[in-house]
Amino acid sequence: MKTGLTSGVGASSTITVDRARTIDFLGEQLRVYATPELVRDFEIACRTLLGRFCEANEDSVGTAVNLTHSGATLLGMSVQMDVKVMRVDGRTVTFAISARDGVEEIAAGEHSRVIVDVNRLRAKVAAKAEKLRAM
Repeated sequence: MKTGLTSGVGASSTITVDRARTIDFLGEQLRVYATPELVRDFEIACRTLLGRFCEANEDSVGTAVNLTHSGATLLGMSVQMDVKVMRVDGRTVTFAISARDGVEEIAAGEHSRVIVDVNRLRAKVAAKAEKLRAM
């Protein structure tokens, strides 16, 4: 990991709620931003920020999400996502996350990620896959 990743480092991004990001189980009139897609978008925002501090052989994986999704965002609306480093504990980074659409705050919480050596993770996953095949 490169230097400079400290508490307070943050980033903002904007996404548009497209059809793929909406729920479908309440019918066409209630196509609103789905919570799993919101979580995915936060993961991408945090990973993108961490990417600025990763070495060539590093990336990050999510390990925890604590999120309140408090507002319904309509299909086609823009959402501003803000992520800010709260803590850096070795390879574990915890973010404060929040989002708002053009009307209100729609989400707030925390997300943790661990910076990993991609080659080590690949070897670990391959070893697990081998154990599974042997079962």
